[in-house]
Amino acid sequence: MRITFITTGGTIDKVYFDAKSAFEVGESVLEHVLRQGEVGFEYEIRQLMRKDSLDLTVDDRRRIRDEVLAIEGRHVVITHGTDTMADTARMLSGITGKTVVLTGSLSPARFQASDADFNIGLAVAAVQCLAPGCYIAMNGQIFEAHRVRKNRTANRFEIIDPE
Repeated sequence: MRITFITTGGTIDKVYFDAKSAFEVGESVLEHVLRQGEVGFEYEIRQLMRKDSLDLTVDDRRRIRDEVLAIEGRHVVITHGTDTMADTARMLSGITGKTVVLTGSLSPARFQASDADFNIGLAVAAVQCLAPGCYIAMNGQIFEAHRVRKNRTANRFEIIDPE
């Protein structure tokens, strides 16, 4: 089995710059997380963009969709910022023959107290076990793309009824 990872940026890859007192999206941490986890499957990492998800446009989401469609395999994990992850997941809904799982983190992976490693592991497990479709793996749960939103007040994802 082979998993293709697509990185788009978001909090998971943010780096803190003391001089600026701000966060910026840096290099993806995915390769480090997979090596540290000593994964036993083949994988490829495609860095598509390095953006905060609030800065993603409709064209960016189309680019992500086109990238997923171009992948030969059926297992795809996308690291993505959490603020608009559900929007991108809905755009990827309807892709057939592939299992696509989006994940990210609520604090940068470079922080000791980050949910990044856990969420990546959850996404890897989910992409291997779920039927074709699009999902979000966050907060220890798997959500269908068309039935999820981020609750910014609670800082977590939750199920919603389809619109």
